[in-house]
Amino acid sequence: MTVKTYEELIYLRLSNLISVQGMLKKDQILGALPKSRDTYKNFYKIAWPSALEALLVAMIGVVDTIMVGTLGTGAIAAVGITIQPKFILLAMIFSLNIGITAVTARRKGQGNQKAANKTVRAGIIISAVLSVLMSVLGFLFAGPILTVAGADSSYLSDAVIFFRVLMFSIPFQSLNLTINAAHRGCGKTKISMTTNIISNIINIIFDYLLINGIGFFPKLGVAGAALATTLGAFAAFLISLNTLFRKNGYLSFYQKAGWPFHIGGIKASSKEDQESYLKEVIQPIMKVSSSAFVEQVFMRIGFFAYAAIIARLGTLEYETHVICMNILTLSFCFGDGLSIAASALVGQNLGAKRPDISIIYGKTGQRLAFLISCIIFLVFIFGRSFLVSLFTKEADIISLGAGIMILAALGTHLQTSQVVLTGCLRGAGDTAYVAGVSFISVALVRPLLTWLLCYPVGFGLYGAWVALLIDQCFRFVTSYHRFSGGRWAKIAL
Repeated sequence: MTVKTYEELIYLRLSNLISVQGMLKKDQILGALPKSRDTYKNFYKIAWPSALEALLVAMIGVVDTIMVGTLGTGAIAAVGITIQPKFILLAMIFSLNIGITAVTARRKGQGNQKAANKTVRAGIIISAVLSVLMSVLGFLFAGPILTVAGADSSYLSDAVIFFRVLMFSIPFQSLNLTINAAHRGCGKTKISMTTNIISNIINIIFDYLLINGIGFFPKLGVAGAALATTLGAFAAFLISLNTLFRKNGYLSFYQKAGWPFHIGGIKASSKEDQESYLKEVIQPIMKVSSSAFVEQVFMRIGFFAYAAIIARLGTLEYETHVICMNILTLSFCFGDGLSIAASALVGQNLGAKRPDISIIYGKTGQRLAFLISCIIFLVFIFGRSFLVSLFTKEADIISLGAGIMILAALGTHLQTSQVVLTGCLRGAGDTAYVAGVSFISVALVRPLLTWLLCYPVGFGLYGAWVALLIDQCFRFVTSYHRFSGGRWAKIAL
């Protein structure tokens, strides 16, 4: 065999690897397929702003953690212990937004702009009501919530202060997320990216000014970090809201879509339009969001229990865990970006009655996820001590964290791939299955294994991260099996 033949063989293998033709069986093809180059280009066009957005959102927590770390021992734990309680309060908003994205993507694919605008307006109203309620409850019951979360008495008072100030950001953050979820369903991911860039800049500036008191700004400690996050959330909300006042926008208040019910002087454009909300908007949103809410509840309870078990290992172990989770969260961002792109493109093509193209985009996301996770794996393995040292100078934490990062690296392929697969299922409206998997894996398997490996077996913090690795493996296998089965492509919204 000549060298030229070897080169041709390698080229052929690489072409088959990236070709969309090889992603489908002959009986799955329903019409003309997009070119491989166009498929990857379309996916990348939606994915990179989403990935950058997710990265910037994660950076809020990272920046808070790094800057709060200058306040001394226990400060990182005080901020870290509030993460899961906050997400539990936001569970209904997250589930609502999954429904908003799925429905707007489907209406976009159907070419029904009016119904897409009805969806975002209904989402804004529901999000506003739920977020105000959650923020009030969180403020009033901050102490009991954080005590149950496992907060140690040495930093409980700081954690309560941080959490209560943070509650003022919940309505702004929720409305921003809801508006951006609708835009994402229509493939407009740069809007979310822009709002979060500005939000992060504001957050970082005021973190610097308020945590340690720079110039004439007061030294507020952990409260300053929470206030900075709130100011950033408020700015992001104003920017995302402004996008709906563009006359030529696909989602715009200038579109004659009406409102679901009377709001002050604003009312639905007609009785017929008012009634159509139930069938075109509310029912499809609830169909997806109700299952997504169950998923969010199971996930948040599982994450809450997981964090609470680890918090009881001690302050050093918990601070190490918070730091490593912050690093791991940054790697999730790339998977989240691919997941959002997969969700939007799967939903749009199902709306256009092209499940074959939906499959192509789902598999495209998996291939890109594998490539990205290979890079993340190498960064975690070779940069583990350096990454942990960015958050703290305590030798014990750096040593323990470096070991934990090896386990984090081993789970990157599983994590990134399963996030993309789950995004495909959510985009199709198959949230009931995702909820079932979350219940088994996150709410049951992970906490039980964590307790078993941390305490009776005696692995300590390493046991918690082994449990996390097993959880990721289970979710990847079950999500891959569901996606390959194809039942998700038959769900009507």
